[in-house]
Amino acid sequence: MIHAIDHTAISVPDMEEAIDFYTKVLGFEIESESGWPKGAKRVDQLVGLEDSASKVVMLKLGETRIELFQYVSPTPNERDPDFRVCDHGITHFCLRVTGIKDEYARLATAGVQFNGPPVDVGTSICVYGRDPFGNVIELKQPKG
Repeated sequence: MIHAIDHTAISVPDMEEAIDFYTKVLGFEIESESGWPKGAKRVDQLVGLEDSASKVVMLKLGETRIELFQYVSPTPNERDPDFRVCDHGITHFCLRVTGIKDEYARLATAGVQFNGPPVDVGTSICVYGRDPFGNVIELKQPKG
């Protein structure tokens, strides 16, 4: 029986920049740091890659966990930082917030690029922005 999503994983080109953004700007805390060297056959089997090697940092904010990977092998393909949320694949993750207008202003000041100001969509107020690597992050403040 599936109970919940345990974590979201994001492959990043620069671990230090990612840690700075997710901890200093979004408020996550480092839960653990790990990784593996080339030649870890069991990990290669798990991730479906040959001769993989990666740094890994698990972040936590409340019950939300984000796992950051910086692969050093094989060389990752570049992703279009302007991908559209209608393109196939995982398109964004959403953080539930309170005081969305204040969070929007704080994050915009910190350099987060948003599509526009928060929008009332009926049951909640939402806004989409991007992390330093182009990954879409939604902020959502439920009503009531």
